[in-house]
Amino acid sequence: MRATKIEAELRPEVGRMSAHELSRRSFLGSAAAGAAVFAHPVNLAAQSAGIKAADLPDLTIKEAKIYVLEPSSWRNTGAGLNGGGEIASLVTASGIEGNFTLGNRGNPPGWIDFAKANCVGKNLFDILPTVSYIPNRPAGAPAPPAAGARPAGALPPRIGGRGPFIGGFNPGFASRPHGTGTPGPNVHAAACDVCLWDILGKAVNRPIYKILGGTKDKILAYASSQHLATVEDYVPDVLRAKAAGLKAYKIHPGGGQSKGGAPRPSYLGHIEEIKEVRKAVGDDFTLLYDAVQTYNYYEALRVGRALDEYGYVSFEDPMQTTDLEALIELRKHLDVPTEVGEFLTDIYDYGDYIKRDAMGIVRLITDNVGGITGSFRVGQLADTFGMPCTPHNWGTFFDIAAAFQIELALPNCYWFEMVWPWEYPDRPYVDHKFRVDADGYVPAPTEPGMGYPLNHNAMDKLMIRIDR
Repeated sequence: MRATKIEAELRPEVGRMSAHELSRRSFLGSAAAGAAVFAHPVNLAAQSAGIKAADLPDLTIKEAKIYVLEPSSWRNTGAGLNGGGEIASLVTASGIEGNFTLGNRGNPPGWIDFAKANCVGKNLFDILPTVSYIPNRPAGAPAPPAAGARPAGALPPRIGGRGPFIGGFNPGFASRPHGTGTPGPNVHAAACDVCLWDILGKAVNRPIYKILGGTKDKILAYASSQHLATVEDYVPDVLRAKAAGLKAYKIHPGGGQSKGGAPRPSYLGHIEEIKEVRKAVGDDFTLLYDAVQTYNYYEALRVGRALDEYGYVSFEDPMQTTDLEALIELRKHLDVPTEVGEFLTDIYDYGDYIKRDAMGIVRLITDNVGGITGSFRVGQLADTFGMPCTPHNWGTFFDIAAAFQIELALPNCYWFEMVWPWEYPDRPYVDHKFRVDADGYVPAPTEPGMGYPLNHNAMDKLMIRIDR
């Protein structure tokens, strides 16, 4: 009975399908279109717009630059995330510009050098989607061997954690082998990938999710809380979210202490938060919980049992993601599905976590897994196993916009994570603000590419400089 309730709340369209929502047949058609898109994104984009690829404008990248803006006029998202004052730009010879945010989650310097080396002077036809596969190679590390530079008779090098690409295709670089633990995601490549998809969508006058086969026109939203100071802060916060029209709420726990109370282990206060928030909103309101890797196994088990008792539908990052065996064991003792993947930075690790039942819901951060390209691949992998996928809608405006394109494209994404308070990601250089409609849904964008054009007049007033 509980599993049925969790399934219905994880997939909010169950039981209330309407004409605009996808049938199983159209879901399969959408998935097939998405699977084909990486055969050649430019061809598929042109086909989706009813034109020939040869008739597209010149998609050669002629310039990479960063708009550096004065950031004091907006609020940071919270949870240590900031940024939005550095906007990456790739511009084609035909004048089409693609953008993404830099500066968030510790993106390292050097994006322009990376973009010049890997994008400028090259046609989008040749570098999308393969730019997203370029590994994060530490400074001073030896370059990967050139294509073809191997002893006679030797097997081709492994690319992307697997064997050679089908048909002998070689993108000219070696991707990170599976499980090597090389440091971090290549956020430079991810930012380029998002910019290139933005350009492609603008070139065919379609949003990215439409190119990827998406047919949704809105997604139900849940409020995603800040890490609040005390246990008592959560009930007023969830009630404000509910009053604003949001249909679900996710707790990001704080220190677990009560106002005026004696110090105690944080997880005990978190269990009290879980109980009091459920009591405040009633049994019919959907609740989620994100521990952000804070617990050991014993604490995660205690908190997870409370989540089961009070009918929560997701337990995100209960322990360190690297503790694979503990995650597997925890899954055996809880009904609430564990939501894991936000801290995976190699898309090839997802296979192990899925096949070993270390996660019940597949989570990702767009710029951790190669931008639009990598995120869509992870989401499709989850879908083949019948698992929900939940991109991380957090950070600056364009971080959220990129994740939203993935959510709209994939049939197994059911929720839009709304940063709460929802004004935190607002930026003066974008006219749009992420909000819900009267029914609690976030409407899909209709503008091409990322769907939310830059307001260049507003940007000019904030401009410190343009790095080229």
